[in-house]
Amino acid sequence: MRAVVLHEFGPAENLTYETLPDPVVGPGQVRIAVRAAGVHFVETVMRQGQASDMAPPLPELPSVFGGEVAGVVDAVGPGVDSAWLGRAVVTPRSTPGGYAELTVAELAQLHEVPDGLGYETAVAMVMTGATTMGLLDVAQLSADDVVLVTSAAGGVGRLVVQYAVSVGAVVIGAAGGDKVEAVWELGADLAVDYNKPGWTDVVRERLDGRQVSVVLDGVGGEKSAAAFDLIAEGGRYVVIGWSSQEGFQPDAAAVEERGITVTNALLELIEHPERGPDRERWALEAAAKGELTPAVQAFPLAQAARAHAAMERRETTGKVVLTP
Repeated sequence: MRAVVLHEFGPAENLTYETLPDPVVGPGQVRIAVRAAGVHFVETVMRQGQASDMAPPLPELPSVFGGEVAGVVDAVGPGVDSAWLGRAVVTPRSTPGGYAELTVAELAQLHEVPDGLGYETAVAMVMTGATTMGLLDVAQLSADDVVLVTSAAGGVGRLVVQYAVSVGAVVIGAAGGDKVEAVWELGADLAVDYNKPGWTDVVRERLDGRQVSVVLDGVGGEKSAAAFDLIAEGGRYVVIGWSSQEGFQPDAAAVEERGITVTNALLELIEHPERGPDRERWALEAAAKGELTPAVQAFPLAQAARAHAAMERRETTGKVVLTP
């Protein structure tokens, strides 16, 4: 099979497209002919050899990155019903990795792809969508909220905006450059370019006396600091990502003085993984019903290095997937 292999930590071009032996299916497993494989921003960080509390441990090299895949079962292992052969499935975890034409997954971690749902959409929802479900469970948004979502055109951000709109909240989406138009299309009440100076003044002006009750922050750095300053007394600041790779820690004195609740929703999901399978199912069902619609940007498997580089330059929109 063909796969993308990392032999040495470093820049995106270290990802090489190679021929590897086909994976062998074991007891309780199926082999999947991959149609779409998800790419996560955190994988670009891991590829550089950077350890993080919000990322899995760095792998031993050489390594095939990726986990979630959607495709067709082409082989089953001992103890697995042959009726699985030919079924369209999606899984959040595969081995040796998702950046490949073939991969193996445990039967217990499979979901059948709902009727009418494409492989690329399924792979976007089984991990990014499920993560979003968990983050929203932590955030507890309601129609009474004024919600500011940063990195609103990203894979998670787009789904958060759609959900916040659906519950009747006032929704402000912040993104960069051309991505702002995509946020408007999601139904946000206001979309702003947080690369422009004075974007927070625009938010204050348009809210006309109302204040932001909750920030769902997916970016980090100076943009997060600016978003935090918009939160009303008694509001909530919820971390849902860090696409800029820049840290931001709210000032403790400001948090106490303004009565703001600070929650790292990502860490809460990592610490409580037991509801993962349920969230995966809910996310797939939501997409199948048309309640949440992820944006997908596909790259050929052979161009995984280009996909990583584009993500690092923040040139992608929505969920990035690789297609063999």
